[in-house]
Amino acid sequence: MAVMVWINPAAAWESAVDAVAGMAFEEIVLLLVTEGGGAAAPDTLTGLLGPAGHEPGEAFAGVEEEQAAALFDEAEARMGRPVRRLWERGVPEHEVVTAASGADLLVCVRDGAPGLPGPDSLGPATRFVVDHAPCGVLLVWPGDRSPRGEG
Repeated sequence: MAVMVWINPAAAWESAVDAVAGMAFEEIVLLLVTEGGGAAAPDTLTGLLGPAGHEPGEAFAGVEEEQAAALFDEAEARMGRPVRRLWERGVPEHEVVTAASGADLLVCVRDGAPGLPGPDSLGPATRFVVDHAPCGVLLVWPGDRSPRGEG
């Protein structure tokens, strides 16, 4: 069984990783989606962050790649085993649904109003993913919540 874990920086992604870490899956894919993906028009930022001819967009791309790599490294270390990494750019909820087409299970964290059951426990992007995912979805509560019957 292949499981995909959505590493959503806007949510408590650590809870999704922890939910999967102790389970035996054939393949685990960590999915990170950053918004955008289109390059800025040439010279869009010229003069804003330095002298003319200096295009700061290239420097920002490097920072984004470093941050993504650090996030993947942290998630993989937390998982405690090798995983496949998938980094997409675009509208997060659309990219997650598309990427999940090859998974048997998608794991994501509730990102809405804390402590509220039902629809309010999901933000708009996660709600879209739950409604449109082409596979099973495991929703995980953020934080350290004991399983029922414990504690």
